Amino acid sequence: MKKLIVVFLIGCCSQIVFAQQKANNKKLDAMIVEGINDWKVPGLAVIVVKDGEAVCQKTYGVKNLETKEPVDENTLFNMASTTKAVVAIALGMLVDDGKLDWDDKVTDHVPYFKLSDSYITDDARVKDLLTHNLGIGNADALWTLDSLSTKETIQHFRFAEKTYPLRGGFTYQNIMYAVAGEVIAAASGKPWHDFVQERILDPLEMNRTQTIAANIFKEGNYVTPYLNDSEDGLVEVDYGFSDQIGPAGMICSTAHDISNYLTFLVNDGVYKQDTLVQPKTFKKLFEPHSFLGSTGIYPTNALTKPNWNTYGLGWFQQDYKGHKLDFHTGSLFGLVAIAGIMHDKDVAVYVFANLDHAELRHAILYKAIDLYAFEDNSRDWHKEVFNLYEGFKKEGIEKEKKEDSERVKNSKPSLPLSNYEGTYTNQMLGTAKITLKDGSLQINFNDFITYTTKHWHYDTFITNKDPRFYEKIKVNFDLNEAGEISQFHIMREKFTKEK
Repeated sequence: MKKLIVVFLIGCCSQIVFAQQKANNKKLDAMIVEGINDWKVPGLAVIVVKDGEAVCQKTYGVKNLETKEPVDENTLFNMASTTKAVVAIALGMLVDDGKLDWDDKVTDHVPYFKLSDSYITDDARVKDLLTHNLGIGNADALWTLDSLSTKETIQHFRFAEKTYPLRGGFTYQNIMYAVAGEVIAAASGKPWHDFVQERILDPLEMNRTQTIAANIFKEGNYVTPYLNDSEDGLVEVDYGFSDQIGPAGMICSTAHDISNYLTFLVNDGVYKQDTLVQPKTFKKLFEPHSFLGSTGIYPTNALTKPNWNTYGLGWFQQDYKGHKLDFHTGSLFGLVAIAGIMHDKDVAVYVFANLDHAELRHAILYKAIDLYAFEDNSRDWHKEVFNLYEGFKKEGIEKEKKEDSERVKNSKPSLPLSNYEGTYTNQMLGTAKITLKDGSLQINFNDFITYTTKHWHYDTFITNKDPRFYEKIKVNFDLNEAGEISQFHIMREKFTKEK
């Protein structure tokens, strides 16, 4: 009789849990549907894993607004910067293998690694590649204005200036993750993407996931990237895959595959009784390594009000409702993602979308954590996040109006436009060739991307909307003492005219 009572109680508990999960799924779904409509998100996927099982895996919308093909569980999205956590795991596996140590010097594995500061070069450790606190300024223009190889990109990064002492601040660095990929290759004897495929993706049965982003075009069933422009509305943007910095954010995956990945994370590095990462190493991945203070870098901190913000190995971290939340966003030219895990609640969440900076992802993350970790449905996260970012959008529009009002109308360039033609160089970012075509200055960067400009005022010009970022960029020219064009400034970088 006692056994029957126990079985009965277990059955009742299971039914209650199932009913709670079903109710939570319904609440989350209702918010997502409303959010997709307000944010105008073409396609989206959400995955929630609780206690080692996928309790919610659902897709919404379409891959492409013209074809209207629906997103499904096997549709490929871009993981963007949530890729970084996968690369950190790969390094951890090599630590478990005894092939490297977190405190190894980077130059011991990548001899050509060199930074603008010799001390930082000599003392940079493997773990420093993952924590954004080396002390060197950001140089993402290296891969947005050029298509160099991985090695060339890393070699050019040596011209990026030191901005603070080693481990004395926080500057987000994509290129250091490219270096981490080179460490994986050196320690394992195979390219980083092959190592990740063999040691992570294959064991996790992530059979559609691509470690080289460009491969999605031959695999098929992938999303088209979009951006909601304040002037032109919803527009398709170019794919911005830059596999030369692949470890920083180029892995592409699906809702189905991510369910397996989250299960592995919630189970502390174990998948189907197979321990892929040793407990000590797994714990290391989520330890705080960089400190960001109380404000952090995410605008949503105004809503979550954390007491502290840190960065682990591929994860941002903060306190939420008295518990530690590890999370990371990913954003790449019309494609976004967010991953979050609350270890002591055994809950993990992941969101994909094909709309540039669709911050509905934050609302989904916190709503899912509330529902599945705390059984709390009290906050309208979509409304709060939407209103927050609508405020930023209005501020941006007002800023543009102000800049336009301050523009000196009817001014002219100092010299005839032909005088601005020529070849300009930047030791880190390469070559820019300016030519005059149909009455407009065109700027070609490294035979990779070309902008057409219009005169703004005096010696300032403004570009057309580039097909990836879809934003206009100001270009400012300087004259030397002889009254000749000597250089121009763009994206806070300077290009000097060759004589």
